[in-house]
Amino acid sequence: MSKHAFLDLKLSCKGDIGVDFHHSVEDAGIVIGQALNKEIFPVKNMERFGEAVILLDEAAVSCVMDLSGRAFFFCDLPLENKVGEFDAELAEEFFRALVINAGISVHLTFIRGKNRHHIIEAAFKAFAVALRRAAAENKKAHIPSTKGVL
Repeated sequence: MSKHAFLDLKLSCKGDIGVDFHHSVEDAGIVIGQALNKEIFPVKNMERFGEAVILLDEAAVSCVMDLSGRAFFFCDLPLENKVGEFDAELAEEFFRALVINAGISVHLTFIRGKNRHHIIEAAFKAFAVALRRAAAENKKAHIPSTKGVL
């Protein structure tokens, strides 16, 4: 995710993965979301809105994003079952924790695909590219809101 969003991010997590991955994955999302919130807000001289459709082999996932200051998360990804030892549904938990703590609005939408690994990877890349586009510099935007505040 950091590669395609052009983020300088290093994350280290020591969790209770002997029990399961849930809390470690969720905590990682929380911490990354809090860091993004500090970097993004107040939104100034940024595009604000970003979108991306990313393909990975047979899989395609869309992400649309608004750096609004209002947390909202919609996820329509087929995440039942596992990818190796990883519960695929935890990808949604990660994004939810990140979005809520960042204070942004995100819609992740499944377009097509069968391989859960490819779907999840496409979702992370779509999120990253949408974030990069939303956070792109736009000095003409100044405060990108008709209300004059975000």
